[in-house]
Amino acid sequence: MDQKQNQSQLEMPTTYDPKAAEQKWYPYWKEGGFFEAGKRPDAEPYTIVIPPPNVTGMLHIGHALDFTLQDILIRVKRMQGYDALWLPGSDHAGIATQTKVEQKLREEGVTRYDLGREKFLEKVWEWKDLYANTIRDQWSKIGLSLDYSRERFTLDEGLSEAVREVFVKLYDKGLIYRGKRIINWDPAARTALSDIEVEYKEVNGHLYHLQYPLKDGSGSITVATTRPETMLGDTAVAVHPEDERYKDMIGKTLVLPIVGREIPVIADEYVEKDFGSGAVKITPAHDPNDFEMGLRHDLPQITVMDESGTMNEFAGKYEGLDRAECRKQIVSDMKESGVLLRIEDHVHQVGHSERSGAVVEPYLSTQWFVKMQPLAEAAVDAQKSGKGVNFVPDRFERTYLHWMENVRDWCISRQLWWGHRIPAWYSESTGEVVVAMNEEEARAKLGKDDLRQDEDVLDTWFSSALWPFSTMGWPDLDSEDFKRYYPTSVLVTGYDIIPFWVSRMIFQGLEFTGQMPFKDTLIHGLVRDSEGRKMSKSLGNGIDPLEVIEQYGADAMRYMISTGSTPGQDLRFRWERVEQARNFANKIWNASRFALMNLEGFTAADIDISGELGTADRWILHRLNETSRDITRLIDAYEFGETGRLLYNFIWDDLCDWYIEFAKLSLYGEDQAAKKKTQSVLAYVLDRTMRLIHPFMPFISEEIWQHLPHEGETVMLASWPTYDEAFENAEAVTEMNLLMDVIRAVRNIRAEVNVPMSKKVELQLKPVSGQIAGIIDRNSDYIRRFCNTSEYESSLALEAPDKAMTAVVTGVEMYLPLAGLIDIAQEITRLEKEIQHLNSEVERVEKKLNNPGFVSKAPEKVIEEERAKLADYSDKRSKVIARIEELRG
Repeated sequence: MDQKQNQSQLEMPTTYDPKAAEQKWYPYWKEGGFFEAGKRPDAEPYTIVIPPPNVTGMLHIGHALDFTLQDILIRVKRMQGYDALWLPGSDHAGIATQTKVEQKLREEGVTRYDLGREKFLEKVWEWKDLYANTIRDQWSKIGLSLDYSRERFTLDEGLSEAVREVFVKLYDKGLIYRGKRIINWDPAARTALSDIEVEYKEVNGHLYHLQYPLKDGSGSITVATTRPETMLGDTAVAVHPEDERYKDMIGKTLVLPIVGREIPVIADEYVEKDFGSGAVKITPAHDPNDFEMGLRHDLPQITVMDESGTMNEFAGKYEGLDRAECRKQIVSDMKESGVLLRIEDHVHQVGHSERSGAVVEPYLSTQWFVKMQPLAEAAVDAQKSGKGVNFVPDRFERTYLHWMENVRDWCISRQLWWGHRIPAWYSESTGEVVVAMNEEEARAKLGKDDLRQDEDVLDTWFSSALWPFSTMGWPDLDSEDFKRYYPTSVLVTGYDIIPFWVSRMIFQGLEFTGQMPFKDTLIHGLVRDSEGRKMSKSLGNGIDPLEVIEQYGADAMRYMISTGSTPGQDLRFRWERVEQARNFANKIWNASRFALMNLEGFTAADIDISGELGTADRWILHRLNETSRDITRLIDAYEFGETGRLLYNFIWDDLCDWYIEFAKLSLYGEDQAAKKKTQSVLAYVLDRTMRLIHPFMPFISEEIWQHLPHEGETVMLASWPTYDEAFENAEAVTEMNLLMDVIRAVRNIRAEVNVPMSKKVELQLKPVSGQIAGIIDRNSDYIRRFCNTSEYESSLALEAPDKAMTAVVTGVEMYLPLAGLIDIAQEITRLEKEIQHLNSEVERVEKKLNNPGFVSKAPEKVIEEERAKLADYSDKRSKVIARIEELRG
């Protein structure tokens, strides 16, 4: 809307309706193309790619926090004149989505195998379309200014091409290989899992102490295990080479109980000789550490269960039993045979599949892996040389480096149907494998036609690790978006996925583009409930952002979650804080509505803040200027909590509680020139205030701004307020602070003696200098109005009245003659309490100034400030003492 379409202030409803504003302005912004990047070809680009939500369901309050912080940044940069791109998208989410769809099918009495791969994938795409639309609807309700023209999905053809390109290049460099290793296995979903898909839960289990006899009958070795069923796959017992207890047993042979298989006693420094018995059973096919030890000692790898967690043919008489049932049977048999020495209660962490809930099985399996050491080393070297990513807060750099420096090879294959199918083909006749971009290329490479593509798909994190550049058109290096918007400016995400996503984006970005994928990484905490607990389905304490929006409006939710914590810290969600944010929005609305009632017929062309202005006008322009500077600095430092505090204080205190009240004198007065100046200042300040609050509260700021005298179509494209030295006005600040102190002191006295503001009082002021007297005289109308005086006097030569309530503010003694309204004894008591307070302040400052450590180390400016405080407190105390003597006299 331009000025010609400007709405009348008379149309502004008496109360703010969030739903009406949200339904009106989001379509207006979206359809107007205001979110779209690329319209400022000469401007500096600023880019954020959204951490893509999974197409598995609804967004939660953590998403709302993450996305709101990004929206604040992108809206500010857009208003600052950048070519700002915020690229939206979603993640196919592999196992998470497939599990959801399979659950739905089971409810219908169907499995994916009944449908077959092709038909099943059609069902998953239907699910994806449904939930992608749901996510878009939620984005709109939160008010996110996303460039929908560039929306991406991790299974889009362009992104799939990027995934194949990366896989082929890493394979050709020897950084992707197929091998047999221990991986996390979900026996319910029957797939490998990444580390992030494993949730560790505290379980009340048992520790079983077993006795393994030596073959020569010379003794036995005791081992302990929490999983006795895995003993069926034991191929050794290990001890520390320097453990004196077992020195003579190393190299001997044990007989594996129940099974009867002969296994060696080996020595390995991995064993902790001071822990337990100092001997550990080695099951290379069912434990990652045992697997590594098995490789060192060339031990057999015996897998004793199948992919469903059922005991297989190598489990002997336990074949066909579920692993849990096998445990019961084997414990019973060991008790009977005397092998089981004792059972202890044992609380330990057990890995569970995040998706199916099944206990994860460390499982020896043939999978595809990324060789991580060369990739990680390059990223770590870049970080340590100062060419890496700037972590905010910087302490999270340690988290990143720790993971990268201790990284293991990454299992990237998943036994699923939904995802990027691995671009590897096998010859049916020879079993040869070839990795290629497509089947045609595979045939050409291998020279065979009998090819079968690998059935597995890639880990979701493999494709999401490419997100910052695959979404920009890579591997097409001539892509306009890739050339203009990559690397991105900032990544906003939670600390919980630094190892699994942030780290992988960094090493893939460095490997394939030669650059870090983002300049800054802003790490925020988790949103917890009001008691500080993590939100979960089991606790039933989750918060639906749409429920918050329905009840309080999007602006209130956005303001609360974005300003409620500092970077890296968790946020406690409290409904009362959302209510406070809603009240803040209502305060802004009511103040703006009052202003607009006094701007009837006023246009943007009428705004003139040059020339002579009143104290309050000059002061509010100074405070706006100061606030604009500080907010810009804080947003650049990602200090959203402190930004929120400054915005709140400026709008609620300075603008609403003080300036607008002061403005009423001119607005309601007869001086038309003064009225027009105040109208100009009011219109100007409100316009700039809406711009400052817009990134946090986009809907109410747009609604108000469209009612204000303005130029342009939308506040979101209005220029961001910048600091202007011309608005600096220390004199106005001094004057206004004095006036506010006087008014507050009178109001406090009234409150003490229960004299309502509606009752007029006599007020006498005694300035300490001609300069203070001048300030009081110039602003006497404000003092009379806001102190509601019947009689008023200000004089350097004022004699204190005999009976009066008194107050002392910097530069002024104040007297309210209230004979008959106060008890003199009570007033003396009050003043004595004031002396106690001033005594403590004097003592505190004197102690600081008498401290050699403080005086020698503190800057001279700070010391001078403390000396000024001491003089001020001492002066006030002298005056209060004198007043007590007067009352007693």
